[in-house]
Amino acid sequence: MPDRLRVAKIGAAHGLRGEVRLQVYAGEPKALLGYGELESKDGAKRFRAVSLRPSKHMFIAKFEGIDDRNAAEALTHVELYVPRATLPEIAEDDTYYQSDLIGLRVEDTSGAARGVVVAVQNYGAGDLLEVAAKEGASGTLLPFIGKFVPLVDLAGRRIVIDPPGGLFEDDAPHPSRGEIRSTPSPRKRGEGSEEQT
Repeated sequence: MPDRLRVAKIGAAHGLRGEVRLQVYAGEPKALLGYGELESKDGAKRFRAVSLRPSKHMFIAKFEGIDDRNAAEALTHVELYVPRATLPEIAEDDTYYQSDLIGLRVEDTSGAARGVVVAVQNYGAGDLLEVAAKEGASGTLLPFIGKFVPLVDLAGRRIVIDPPGGLFEDDAPHPSRGEIRSTPSPRKRGEGSEEQT
């Protein structure tokens, strides 16, 4: 498991006083204010959030020492991380940190390898696992709900999926094969967007 977790990503500058748009991956966005120092992905830059308020599809944040639009614009696309030790342990079943899911190998219910989880996406209707042949490649999106993801085995570093027929390229009908064969049928699977998945 990673020793740091991504909790937010800075978007465009907002206004003239150093505020930025912020995509927050934490289960409780306001918790960002209590995490202390947030680090850039490379660990070279450190930030402390001093205010956070909801906006239309994101949050508006103010960071200590960022006081004008130029300074805010320089932060666009910076991903923010915190040490895993600063976050609470997950006590609920079916609740995961997104970072723990990325990199897990994926197999279907028949045991066939489907690749690895390369990302957890959310476009507003719930979490989607992005499954690709290898890390760094783009992949297929699968809803992260019990119907399609019956098993998450963090200890075994694997996920078992039961995708709908035709979702993956090799499931497509082929003239010589006939019909598609389908297999039997700290955020919870099927809930909203956040780092704790």
